[in-house]
Amino acid sequence: MTAQTAVIIGASHAAAQLSASLRLEGWGGDILVVGDEPYLPYQHPPLSKTFLSGDKTVADLYIRPAAFYEKNNIHFRQARVTAIDRARQQLTLDDGASLAYDKLALCLGARVRKAGLPGEALAGVHYLRTIADVQGIQPEVVAGRRAVIIGGGYIGLETAASLRKQGMAVVVLEMADRILQRVTAPELSEFYSRIHREEGVHIQTGISVTALAGDARVERVECANGVVFPADLVIIGVGVVPNVELAQAAGLAVDNGITVDEFACTNDPNIVAAGDCANHFNAIYQRRMRLESVPNAGDQAKAAAASLCGVKKAYQSLPWFWSDQYDLKLQIAGLSQGYDQVVMRGDPDNSRSFAAFYLKSGQLIAADCINRPQEFLLAKKIITDKLAVNANCLADETIAVKTLLSVV
Repeated sequence: MTAQTAVIIGASHAAAQLSASLRLEGWGGDILVVGDEPYLPYQHPPLSKTFLSGDKTVADLYIRPAAFYEKNNIHFRQARVTAIDRARQQLTLDDGASLAYDKLALCLGARVRKAGLPGEALAGVHYLRTIADVQGIQPEVVAGRRAVIIGGGYIGLETAASLRKQGMAVVVLEMADRILQRVTAPELSEFYSRIHREEGVHIQTGISVTALAGDARVERVECANGVVFPADLVIIGVGVVPNVELAQAAGLAVDNGITVDEFACTNDPNIVAAGDCANHFNAIYQRRMRLESVPNAGDQAKAAAASLCGVKKAYQSLPWFWSDQYDLKLQIAGLSQGYDQVVMRGDPDNSRSFAAFYLKSGQLIAADCINRPQEFLLAKKIITDKLAVNANCLADETIAVKTLLSVV
């Protein structure tokens, strides 16, 4: 029988894992990864931190070295896929060429959400999602110059920390009433507001940007309340949009991401999807969701690779995330939406180390752990195994973390 070809669209985190897992699952045919950037799959989290600061090179970002792909006979092609012909099992590329596939994996990721502001095309205005984006920003990072960041989510705050450490004057403008409003509790928002202000970042919440202005390049940010912020550099971070258009045009089911089952399979038996672009059912929370995280991309890609090889391995991992800002490592276990109680372990008002446990009807559903790796691991186990908890014990720091499981 002729060897089959597996094509992976998108050279993302998910693609890196999926291509490797295909070999581990016994795929003996060709593996081709088609991506529109001139790089091997690379890590995205360091872009706003150590790569922006110049502490890491492009090669440092690679998830796996070129030698790994060569050894495993995994090939790459720089191109953009413009159409999927499911009936003929053929892809059309932007250069007019076509590719045949036997099995197809969509690791399309997500793209930045555009703010659509007047003046957005001015020099000095940037988004931050790719290596090229950061390379465009780096020459403009100069100590003493003024940076305005639009958006007080994790990407905005991580970028603010990086620019501040490099000596820039930094302002963060957030439309919502508090930073991180969409993803965390007020206690965490207050904590990060305090830390950033202590580090010299000026944060403005409840403020709406109406325009970016300047002559040859951006010079100021204009807001609806009439306030104007001078700016030498503007970075916009207002979220991302899943890349689903290719799948939708091919007739695949799409609903806030490409719809997949617990095995990462789409409604086409020859096509799987994984990562930021995929919407799956999460057994722990008993609902569908689309996650933007490296752990999700990796774990879901393993299930997708198994499915392409005819093996059923359900993806049912607990969502988890992290964020690095200054000397703070935030580790998030689970999803806090719908919580009705927050239990604090540690002092968020006067320290840089604590854990926030989110409960719903007495059951732990999530935890935000700042410089608390033991509490993070504890929370993952409690949530995954659906263990009973005692809120008072979680809050009591006289009880060692390693003994909490025996008393909660």
